[in-house]
Amino acid sequence: MLHVIPLGGLGEIGLNAMVIACRGEMLLIDAGLMFPSESAPGVDIIVPDFTHIRQNAAQLKGIVITHGHEDHMGALPYLLSEVPVPVYGTRYTLAMARNRLDELGVVADLHEIEPRTPFPVGTVFSVEASRVTHTVPDAVGYIVRTPEGTVIHTGDFKLDPDPIDGLRTDLERWGEAGEQGVLCLLSDSTNSEYTTETGSERIVEQTFDRLFREAQGRIVVALFASNLHRVRTVLKLAEQLGRKVALQGRSMTRNVEMARQLGYLDVPENLFVPLDAVPGLAPGRVILLSTGAQGEARAGLSQIAAGNGPVRLDPGDMVILSSRPIPGNERSVGALLDQLHWTGARIVYAQVEPGVHVSGHASKPQQRRVLELVRPRHFVPIHGELRHLHRHLSTAREAGLAPEQLLLAQDGDLLTFEEGQGRFAGSVPVGRIHKDLYSGAMVSPEALQERTKLAETGVVVAALVINRSSLELMAGPQLSGHGLSLDEQVQLPRVAEEARNLFLQLSPQLRGDDALVREELTRAVRRAFKLFTAKRPLVVPMVVKV
Repeated sequence: MLHVIPLGGLGEIGLNAMVIACRGEMLLIDAGLMFPSESAPGVDIIVPDFTHIRQNAAQLKGIVITHGHEDHMGALPYLLSEVPVPVYGTRYTLAMARNRLDELGVVADLHEIEPRTPFPVGTVFSVEASRVTHTVPDAVGYIVRTPEGTVIHTGDFKLDPDPIDGLRTDLERWGEAGEQGVLCLLSDSTNSEYTTETGSERIVEQTFDRLFREAQGRIVVALFASNLHRVRTVLKLAEQLGRKVALQGRSMTRNVEMARQLGYLDVPENLFVPLDAVPGLAPGRVILLSTGAQGEARAGLSQIAAGNGPVRLDPGDMVILSSRPIPGNERSVGALLDQLHWTGARIVYAQVEPGVHVSGHASKPQQRRVLELVRPRHFVPIHGELRHLHRHLSTAREAGLAPEQLLLAQDGDLLTFEEGQGRFAGSVPVGRIHKDLYSGAMVSPEALQERTKLAETGVVVAALVINRSSLELMAGPQLSGHGLSLDEQVQLPRVAEEARNLFLQLSPQLRGDDALVREELTRAVRRAFKLFTAKRPLVVPMVVKV
């Protein structure tokens, strides 16, 4: 019997984590995180709930990582600190993982692998990486062979006929596995709504070449620091055009440095200049490579747009946002674009110049090609929100798969395959764990609710003084408001007087119970606020006995 158990990534973008279990052993494919929306104040990252793995820690024999993006390997430190097992990945993927592990002080047993070279994980799994084209080097999918059958996990992929590094998705290997028989295909659904072919990265190279030659002033290119194929394009064009390159953003600087050390970027040292040297260079002789294309407030491009730091944008400069907004980031990207336009620079982004970005994910026709090539006995769409999974299932039906072959799973589902047949057989605990990035501390759902409430209503500190002997009210309550509107601040004296009257209804005998006094003080203040402002803020009671 073989089980496929998604712990994340089915119903959201990010949190990718897939368990394959067979004969008492488990293999985990990816351990990704996701970044919070504005509805999670004070939360840096979100990781999957790994309760199922912790409860079966002895069964987990290893983790294989498809590629070096945070949504596929960013949760590794948090899992490995509790369940230390071997981690397998390609060279660049492990380098990215090692950076994250070192930042958080987690020691890991890392094993470098090569595509098309099978390796054992535990005693049950024979795993083989298969090269895929994506936006980060050394990306792979996995062919997992078990006594119950073969599972193919595509990872994030697209079919680029002419990739920048010359390494195409290994369709031949998937086809060979399909000829031998594939029990289940797990395939990337991110771009299932797009009906045209995902473009080649060469389109971006050609567009950049044209735009760079048109630019008279500084050029700022904002993109994901992990997109080394595109970074390499910018560096090569800068070298050809005689422009120096400055790096803006910690992750951009770190990734470029690491890629040069590993040999993924072959450019001369004198191509680069420090960021603070940019104002002293002729505008037409410099390119800035920056993070922040998703509108992140603290990232490089937002700092440039705000005029923070040594670089100021002027009319004649060109800013290129070379990415597509991640779902949920549309508002922050829009606000950043508005801010950039005020500088007078020429602002170029995908909606006005489509060639500045192509996706790293297969669209519908490419997804169908894989389905027709592999011809799996069962198909489970992965990596995407529910609508993406549904569209991918529709493509599978068009490719000739019967309804009984299609399994629409969500996080926590327990899919069981026995004698070649797949079915749903229950569920395991899953969820989202909100964390502080560096401390690793969990932010509980209750704390999140309280933070949200604070943002909506503000907070009032209510202090009163009680005589220790007579238990008479000597002073207060005195109210101090934070996060209140001006009208609410004006009402504080009236609220305090009404709260005092309500509190005085509490008999002196009951005022000896400190917990009860704090509870009644909170209730009195909130009732008084409701009377005068139609709002009930959070109340912090302070009771002093003298």
